[in-house]
Parts: sequence; C-alpha cells; structure tokens
Amino acid sequence: MFPNQDQLSNAAKANFDAQIAAVTDLTNKALASIAQLVELNVNTAKASLEQSTQTAQRLMAAKDPQEFFTLSTQNPPNPETAIAYSRNLASIASTAQAEFARAAEAQIAETTRKVTALIDDIAKNAPPGSENAIAILKTAISNANAAYEQLTKTTRQATDTMGANVTNAVNQFSQAAEQATGRTKK
Repeated sequence: MFPNQDQLSNAAKANFDAQIAAVTDLTNKALASIAQLVELNVNTAKASLEQSTQTAQRLMAAKDPQEFFTLSTQNPPNPETAIAYSRNLASIASTAQAEFARAAEAQIAETTRKVTALIDDIAKNAPPGSENAIAILKTAISNANAAYEQLTKTTRQATDTMGANVTNAVNQFSQAAEQATGRTKK
C-alpha cells in the first residue's frame, strides 16, 4: 500500500529502541527509590536499636523495683520518630511518582512526535485518493492524544489530592502526638 515499507520498518525499530531506553530509565529510577527506602529503613532500625539498648541499660542499672518502674515510664515511645519516618517515606514516594510521570510524559510526547512525522511523511508519498484514510488516521491520533492529556490531568489532580491528604493526616497525627505528649509530661 505504501511506497516505502522500509520507512515503517525503521520507524518500528526506532520505536522499539526508544521503548527499551524508557524501560531502562524507569527501572533505574525505581531502583534509586528502592535504595532510598532501604536506607531510610536501615537508619530507622539503627536508631530504634540504639534507643532500645539505652533504655534496657538504664532499666538493668535500676537498684530496686521502684526505680525500675520510674525509669520505665520516663521514656515513652517518641511519636516524632514515627512522624519523621512517615514524612520521609511520603517524600520518597512522591518524588518517585513525579519522576515516573515526567519520564512517561516525555516518552509519550516523543512517540507522538515520531508517529505524527511518520504519518506526514506517508501522506506525502500516499497514492491519490488516500487522503480520507490519512485524515482518519490523523484524527485517531489526535483523539488518543487528547484522551491521554485528560487522563494525565486527572491523574495529577488525584495525586495532588492524595499528597495533600497524607500531609494533612501527618500534621493531625503530629498535633495529637504533641498534645498527648504534653499531657503525659504534666
């Protein structure tokens, strides 16, 4: 049907190469996020172990049961640690999501550009009478792009709302923890 089948073959190969590059890029971003998560968990575990060891040493040094019970109530669990962990976790997740979204948008924009250029090139070499088929193809691609843009917009709104809800929940938890800690210290 088209005078140059090599054009389609080259376009398909270029698209495949671009897809491999995109998957590699996304995999590297995912591994970087996992590394951050592992580092956060290791640091949190170390801090928890250090705190537990110090508390155990103080309790073991108690001279009598009264001192033991007094020492055991002096250092309740620290809600600030949980809040800091939650914020760091949310930061890692939102950064990863933003990077994935940027990479996907760039990939889709590049693919759209290449497909549009290919269709324009095919249209130049198309036999007479195929104008309607080319117009239908261009309309289909335009409609797909419009649907993708709407999906992207909706996804961003949902992600922004989720991020705001997480921040709000952490802030409310933080305020409640401060109030509870303030009451127990009095």
